[in-house]
Amino acid sequence: MTSTRRGKVVLAYSGGLDTSVMVPWIQEKYNLDVVTFTVDLGCSGDLDKIRQKALKTGAVDAVTQDARNLFVDCFVFPALAAGALYEGKYPLATALGRPLIAKLMVDAARAHNATAVAHGCTGKGNDQVRFDVTFQTLAPDLKIIAPVREWKMSRDESLAYATKHNIEVEATVKSPYSLDMNLFGRSCEAGVLEDPWLEPPEEAFGWTVDPAKAPDVAEYVTIDFEAGRPVGLNDQPMDGVPLIEALNLMGGRHGVGRIDHVENRLVGIKSRELYEAPAAVILHLAHRELESLCLSKQAQRFKTIVSQEYADLVYNGLWFSAFHQDLAAFVASSQRFVSGQVRVKLFKGSVIVAGRKSDNSLYSKKLATYETGDQFDHEAAKGFIRLWGLSQQTQAHLQLLKDGRGFTLPGIAGPSSETGKS
Repeated sequence: MTSTRRGKVVLAYSGGLDTSVMVPWIQEKYNLDVVTFTVDLGCSGDLDKIRQKALKTGAVDAVTQDARNLFVDCFVFPALAAGALYEGKYPLATALGRPLIAKLMVDAARAHNATAVAHGCTGKGNDQVRFDVTFQTLAPDLKIIAPVREWKMSRDESLAYATKHNIEVEATVKSPYSLDMNLFGRSCEAGVLEDPWLEPPEEAFGWTVDPAKAPDVAEYVTIDFEAGRPVGLNDQPMDGVPLIEALNLMGGRHGVGRIDHVENRLVGIKSRELYEAPAAVILHLAHRELESLCLSKQAQRFKTIVSQEYADLVYNGLWFSAFHQDLAAFVASSQRFVSGQVRVKLFKGSVIVAGRKSDNSLYSKKLATYETGDQFDHEAAKGFIRLWGLSQQTQAHLQLLKDGRGFTLPGIAGPSSETGKS
């Protein structure tokens, strides 16, 4: 029987080797009862099986939670509306999941009167920052335990520890890669990927087919948006989770969504990451194309700045900040009229926009056309051009070309001395 006088710790638990070993390790080192916490953000496996393993390993309780809808509605789709791609490439799948998991762990800690929370992050990655900063923000009274940062056990040592404590370990061949995945994306690193010169081997991919082996016939899909959020596929209303699952399957079979990224980690190193995110790649492109119809020039240009700031904020673990609230307020306002349809073509690893339309479109064919029905005021152009160039013309006359001077621009020589005197 476990002593009721011991405190409790809520441990982020996947059921793998490391987190399974953490259950007795924390009990021994910190004299705490362990409550495991497993959240399903997509791709988490059999939650009941994971729960039973945690209890068998020695946890006093094992909490599981399906948070896929919460993840999509409150994290994924807001980031999509913001256009958040870290360094213009990474759709932030893992980074978006961490603050949600940490928040739910805090809730579980309160429900179990726990005094600590624990996670399995290493001391070299970004996830430790995302977890720790969220814990410190939402529950500064909780102690944070990160066993992998402390124990420095090798895989063989972890296996020996598991054997000593009668922890069942599935007999699988260790992957040379470090993997993480949720509904919005799959990440893969380590192994041969640590050499950025080497092309990723096909074995490193799990969600997408080799584009060269993808179907020879393109597949078209139409995505419906309301206020910047996807709400349907091919004219059929659809909730967020099944919509993303469907796009992952469609994109995956056409080899869409492979991202090879040498990224700048928050901890100060560069890391080569391999991502697969078919739905994310498709949705981000479709969303940008719809914005091109519905946003004014000024809003569209300014939003690129907001998108970068938003992506950095998510990547750096600052989801629960006032700055995030400020950015989110702008994004929500900017998306008021971003409703309509975008049709894309999936073919051999690429996603190509085939059409877009919206009742809120700022595109006017009557103004854009060169055919009959053109309503653009051509006569007004002459006066507009005169005023538009007036400041440049004035400066050239009074400064740049004064006294026979000319322009000196890169690759273009100024006037010769003889020309200047003539």
